[in-house]
Amino acid sequence: YTELAQGGFAGLLERRFVLDSKVFKRRANAGEVDGIGNFVYLADANFKPFGETGMHPHKEIDVISVMVHGQVAHKGSLEHGASLNAGDVQVQRAGAQGFSHNEVNPNSTPNQMIQLWVLPDNKGEKAGYKVYQPQQGNLVKIYGGDKKQQQTFHSNTSIYVANANSGQEFNHPGEAMAYLSKGAATINGKQVMARSLIRVKDGLTFKAKTDAQLIIIS
Repeated sequence: YTELAQGGFAGLLERRFVLDSKVFKRRANAGEVDGIGNFVYLADANFKPFGETGMHPHKEIDVISVMVHGQVAHKGSLEHGASLNAGDVQVQRAGAQGFSHNEVNPNSTPNQMIQLWVLPDNKGEKAGYKVYQPQQGNLVKIYGGDKKQQQTFHSNTSIYVANANSGQEFNHPGEAMAYLSKGAATINGKQVMARSLIRVKDGLTFKAKTDAQLIIIS
């Protein structure tokens, strides 16, 4: 984390951990890496007090926003007026139709939000919007699966979020990337601090040492 320069735009500062070469031709920092599957982008952003991204468009990309601390007020062409609190997740599918949005910090203190991008398996999808509120202590799938799983947007890439209590343990099989957005934990027996990105080949065992938030991409 400390090796990555903090950049940003408009009313936020961020560090970019994943800039996949399938989409991004240049990287600003040596620590930025490729994703997994169609997962191509991860940034850890701190909105300034009353900061906002400014209205901007997306097309043929799925945009996942995970709140860590604070709040975001959502403005845009999909579900204008929605809001996110710490622990909530917003998923926007741009599809062929596309969408425009502006995420706003409504408070006088900085917040923290993780944004991930996933390329759609098939172009031409209908635009859509979903919000999830993973309960404390649960590992929740918020993205991916087949078309029969109406609770999430279908994709061969899956994303899970755990708002973990201290002492909780979760397991995830196979190859995956994981981002610890807050707290302290062990992953496969190794100590991990907040704002760390991990890649595993043969499964992941996560144990929270404090209350923590973990994002898993597979």
